[in-house]
Amino acid sequence: MKSFFHLRGLPLFLVLTVSVLVLAGCQTNGPAKDVNMIPISHDAAKKMIFQSKDRLEPGSLILASFADIDNLENSSTFGRIVAQQIGSVFSSQGYKIIEMLLRGKVYIGKGEGEFLLSRALKDLSTEHNAQAVIVGIYAVGSKNVYVTAKLIQASDSIILASEDFVLPLGPDLRTLVTQPGEAPPTYISSGN
Repeated sequence: MKSFFHLRGLPLFLVLTVSVLVLAGCQTNGPAKDVNMIPISHDAAKKMIFQSKDRLEPGSLILASFADIDNLENSSTFGRIVAQQIGSVFSSQGYKIIEMLLRGKVYIGKGEGEFLLSRALKDLSTEHNAQAVIVGIYAVGSKNVYVTAKLIQASDSIILASEDFVLPLGPDLRTLVTQPGEAPPTYISSGN
């Protein structure tokens, strides 16, 4: 009788296992859900402050909107708000923040992702006695937004700190990365 249940239970086990695998393989991932990006950007800022603590004294920093990696002359609501969130942590730690909302005057991209400070930034840093600038870029994927924030020394363009983070491209973030007059990025399903 024991062997009867064993043989009879085996096909049922196989049927259930195969069913679960098939259902898991056909499952489509729905659109990403939004997360609260404030703690994520604040954490990135804290890590940048820690990375630069021996090389940067509290003083003036220039804050620029983060730029779309595919068009460094453009930002978005997302690029402006994530810069503000990172800047607020630096401000709370005693740094004087000088804002620059026009992204194109802050840095230009060159070569393999190097960032060079423009002449305008060097002039502004001298004028405001700013020792460094907080800059960043972001890339919009089909399901995530990838962000790199950098703290760059104004005098010689040396990177003092850098932090990368990723945010799921939920409905709110999709709206924030969309330029005025542009259609929001669409979700692409990778399921069957």
